[in-house]
Amino acid sequence: MKRSPAEILREYGPLPGIDGVHGVTFDGRHVWFASGERLNALDPASGTMARSIDVAADAGTAFDGRHLFQIAKDRIQKIDPQTGQVLATIPAPGGGGDDAGLTWAEGALWVGQYWGRRIHQIDPQTGAILRTVESNRFVTGVTWTDGELWHGTLDGDESELRRIDPGTGEVLESLEMPSGAGVTGLESDAGERFFCGGGRSATVRVVRRPRRGPAVGNQAAARES
Repeated sequence: MKRSPAEILREYGPLPGIDGVHGVTFDGRHVWFASGERLNALDPASGTMARSIDVAADAGTAFDGRHLFQIAKDRIQKIDPQTGQVLATIPAPGGGGDDAGLTWAEGALWVGQYWGRRIHQIDPQTGAILRTVESNRFVTGVTWTDGELWHGTLDGDESELRRIDPGTGEVLESLEMPSGAGVTGLESDAGERFFCGGGRSATVRVVRRPRRGPAVGNQAAARES
C-alpha cells in the first residue's frame, strides 16, 4: 500500500451558521454539503454560500447528474435541486443506525457504513443491496472517480482518504490527513480535487487527488449512466 500525506489545497470555514459538515457532493458548479437541517450549496471559486434547501440532512450526500440524494436517518431522499422538493424516498441499508457516506456511480447509489466498515451498492429505486465491499477501517464519505473507489476514515483524531480495490476491499493507497482534520463527507470533481467534509469543525477542505496519467473514466458520465 502506498502511503503519503494529504495535500490540502484550500479550506472553507468555519462556515457561518453551520454546526457541522456531514455529506458532501459536487454538481459541476457547486459543492453541496449536509449540515443537519439543510443542504447547502458552496461556490468553490469564491468560497461563498450560494443557496440552501431546508431538508433533513444528517449524513451522506450524492448527485446523479440531475438529482441530489440525501441520507436522513433511516431513509435516503431523492431531491430536486431546483425546487428543493423531495421526489421519492428509499430505506437506508443500515436503518438509520450506521449509514454515513453516499455517492452515485454506475447507475447506483453507494452507501458507506461507519461501524460496519463496509460499502454497499444499492438499487436507487428500491434500496435493495446489490453488492458489498468490505473495509478494515471505519467508513465515512465515499466516492468513485476515474474507475477508482475511495472512502474516508475517521477514528478519534486520525483520518485518511483510502483508495481500495472494489472487488476485494484491499487498501491500495492512503492519504493521511493532519491530526484533527477529520473526513466526514467525500466527493471528487473528476479531476485533481477531493472535497472533504470536516464534521464539527464546520469546514470543507479541498485535498489534491493523486493522478496516474490520462483519466480512464469520467465521473459525470458514470453519474448519468
